[in-house]
Amino acid sequence: MDPLRGLKNCVAFLTIIPVGMDRDGINQAATYMPFFPLVGGVIGLIAGTSVWAFRWILPETISGILGVAILLLITGVHHTDGLLDFGDAIMVRGSRLSKLRVLHDNRSGAGAISLGIVVLATTALSLAGVNSVAVIQVMVASEAAAKFVLVFLAWAGKSACRGMSTPFVIANHRQSRWFRLTASLIFLLIFCLPTLGLRGVLISLSAITTGAVMLKVSTSQFGGITGDVMGAANDLTRMTSLLTIVVASKWL
Repeated sequence: MDPLRGLKNCVAFLTIIPVGMDRDGINQAATYMPFFPLVGGVIGLIAGTSVWAFRWILPETISGILGVAILLLITGVHHTDGLLDFGDAIMVRGSRLSKLRVLHDNRSGAGAISLGIVVLATTALSLAGVNSVAVIQVMVASEAAAKFVLVFLAWAGKSACRGMSTPFVIANHRQSRWFRLTASLIFLLIFCLPTLGLRGVLISLSAITTGAVMLKVSTSQFGGITGDVMGAANDLTRMTSLLTIVVASKWL
């Protein structure tokens, strides 16, 4: 297989960047899923550079909001749609089957709206609290961390039902599964450690913790992971990564 073709399909799957997805693009993206943190780094670079530029003419809070808007634009609101569905499903009382029905429902209820507002607002405000000198590096690292968690979930979890998560889970449960996770983690650390040092370590630990919590919650509530769970994990990891930096900046 061609790694460059695989990387192209990862970009096409995760963003709206017009690189073109192959006919078997989903399977290609699943096969080369360890590249996801690399794509996340590019997304973070674009958004982070935009936020840095906005801060020359706009207040930090507005720049943070616009930064989140750019992230949503680049990703086509793909993951945030999963976050909203997750918010509705997690509030349902009943069997796993009833929760899965709500998870796959296109309508948005109180749980979706509440979780969406909290996560996006916290992300924007946390981004506003990041120092301008480090905002690009932090956004690169946080987006790489968000995409690493997708790899972690596919590697550690099982599909709750056949759907978008299935090819990724299958690909990451092959014999080379430890190599795949290690390669993805190395890509994450490349984005975190050289420019952020200890703060990069904290972002990595925050991402792993968020992924572990999401895995436990989704397994308990739905019997495994789904595409929506992975989308929710992406946005939640971005938020916790930025929050970690804001908290760490008060002590480091």
